[in-house]
Amino acid sequence: MGDKTHSHPGAAGRAVAADRPASVRNVVLVGHSGSGKTTLAEALALAAGAVNRAGRVEDGTTVSDYDEIEHRQQRSVQLSLVPVEWGGVKINLIDTPGYADFVGELRAGLRAADAALFVVSASDGVDGSTRMVWEECAAVGMPRAIVFTHLEAARSDFDEMTRVCAQTFGGDDPDAVLPLYLPLYGPKGPDGHAPVKGLVGLLSQRIFDYSSGERKDTPPDGEQLPRIAEARDRLIEGIIAESEDETLMDRYLGGEEIDYKTLVDDLERAVARGTFHPVLAAAPAAEGTREGIGTIELLELITGGFPTPVEREAPVVTTPDGRPRPAVTCDPDGPLAAEVVKTASDPYVGRVSLVRVFSGTLRPDETVHVSGHGLTDRGHEDHDVDERIGALSSPFGKHQRTLNRCIAGDIASVAKLMRAETGDTLSAKDDPLLMEPWTMPDPLLPLAIQAHSKADEDKLSQGLARLVAEDPTMRLEQTQDTRQLVLWCLGEAHRDVALERLRSRYGVRVDVVPHKVSLRETFGAGAVGRGRHVKQSGGHGQYAICEIEVEPLPPGSGIEFVDKVVGGAVPRQFIPSVEKGVRAQAARGVAAGYPLVDVRVTLLDGKAHSVDSSDAAFQTAGALALREAAADAKIHLLEPVAEVLVLVPDQYVGPVMSDLSGRRGRVVGTEQAGGQGRTLVRAEVPEIELGRYALDLRSVSHGTGRFSRSYARHEPMPPQLAGKIREQAEKGT
Repeated sequence: MGDKTHSHPGAAGRAVAADRPASVRNVVLVGHSGSGKTTLAEALALAAGAVNRAGRVEDGTTVSDYDEIEHRQQRSVQLSLVPVEWGGVKINLIDTPGYADFVGELRAGLRAADAALFVVSASDGVDGSTRMVWEECAAVGMPRAIVFTHLEAARSDFDEMTRVCAQTFGGDDPDAVLPLYLPLYGPKGPDGHAPVKGLVGLLSQRIFDYSSGERKDTPPDGEQLPRIAEARDRLIEGIIAESEDETLMDRYLGGEEIDYKTLVDDLERAVARGTFHPVLAAAPAAEGTREGIGTIELLELITGGFPTPVEREAPVVTTPDGRPRPAVTCDPDGPLAAEVVKTASDPYVGRVSLVRVFSGTLRPDETVHVSGHGLTDRGHEDHDVDERIGALSSPFGKHQRTLNRCIAGDIASVAKLMRAETGDTLSAKDDPLLMEPWTMPDPLLPLAIQAHSKADEDKLSQGLARLVAEDPTMRLEQTQDTRQLVLWCLGEAHRDVALERLRSRYGVRVDVVPHKVSLRETFGAGAVGRGRHVKQSGGHGQYAICEIEVEPLPPGSGIEFVDKVVGGAVPRQFIPSVEKGVRAQAARGVAAGYPLVDVRVTLLDGKAHSVDSSDAAFQTAGALALREAAADAKIHLLEPVAEVLVLVPDQYVGPVMSDLSGRRGRVVGTEQAGGQGRTLVRAEVPEIELGRYALDLRSVSHGTGRFSRSYARHEPMPPQLAGKIREQAEKGT
């Protein structure tokens, strides 16, 4: 790393295919929105020769030319793949969105990758979401490196950002996060800011000057040596501390000069194991040139230090019915085990699935088994079917380059998988497998929608089905109580993208309506009612009278009907009719139009007519009796209360608890979570107060908070709030 020879393979315009797993690197780019991930991917593609000097491939597209919504919103909203080749190694750069609403795309990228490159803006620093992703990677032992961008910004500070990253990411071992290179500064400008023109290699003790547009390798001058020496000594000690050779530290401290090759080999092994995290810096190439600052060094780190797919364990596999199976390995000749990490719709070829192959070899036009995926609660049906796949290709922007196969360890696009969705497993039809799913965030922002017109209503079902097939972080819900169609999202940006895709991609216009929670009604005290349904208008009439008593029951009791009629006042055949009418009216509500629950209705007396009484008449009388009882009784509105678990860093516990109290919430306990400086807050909060909590928690906790919710019970709503809801019901709003 640092002084290896390099050349431009000139891969623009041709598919980059892997011939063996050891020649593949799968790297996910992680960082907050605006940190420069896509710009870095473009710079690496340019340096590797995957695009021309204008940053384009032969069809005129660029790395970021993928989704029209991304261009309109000026930010990435989905995962994209940028395959490049360097030194005979295929590098799959997986560019992920940095905005919190699209964390599902990030999780998919982590699943498909074997190493992570954390992109940190030298002028903006490290945000809470990036810290959390780092911890996720650490939990699974994923190798990580850090690259600083925006070094050209006046307020950027390489040394300060290195210190912050060592403190933030190093944890108990800050020497596990150290720079491999130092920035080489040019003369200061009028504003006093010195631009970065190259890098100083600490291990090689060489200067890599990019100011001419191409990297020039020169020895350092006398003034630079003291700066290099201090940082170099610390780097060498950090590398040796991770070395498998236990004698190396004693030899180094004894004054022995450790040879360069030994240091590089130990560095690469430590990076691949995920125990050492090098810091690098990068900047785009100047106009008309190919090599941006640090791009060559990054490509060398990826090919030399990041692990091959062979070195990473594949996800656990079972049979589709859950029986255990031997672990799969990254072997092109092994059983086929691949996973759909992204699903997209192309206007010309239809559904396109981005697939990571963990074992075996995937070939075009073969029949595979599709299994998955345990997300039925989100509107995604389980799959256990055979499908014939179409063409295989390597994506680059909007362009698809044809492949004749995709071996274990590689990633490819698969056409015409009409049933497979994100998270599904592809395997041999005679040896079906199911991979353990990755963790998906729970969508907690409700979006109630309805078709804009009759024409839209006809297309709505199909459009929504295709939308949720592409994005497993969405949940589609048809609520029976409120009769609303609700699309659950991760945030406002996620919501906006969903609506835009429905409109522009699937031709469906929808109207957003206020989201309703499932309220209930109950009697606050006992009451009696008389239902009289008598009509004589010539011919066969209607006659039914019944008297009932209503009394409240404990929560969760539902509707209880008791018959205490004596003497046949209500003929036996009509008693079920009264009950049916009572239950029908209870379902419609008696005060504000919400279902009545937790009452006992006792039929005490009534009257019938030998000719005019009927089933329908007594149903109507039963309903009228319940309504009359309610008219003279105190009716409580019951609101659903959720049990809410909020996980936040300790410094935000106070603001979170204060916010929950402002939502009529009751904090029932707190506890330390995982010994990582985080607290789990347990609270009970009315669901009507949680509509925007996904957004507000993000604001209160600066993007570091997470929460889950589950139904606890219904309980009486405060009188003043219940009164407002009754007024709205009376007005029909």
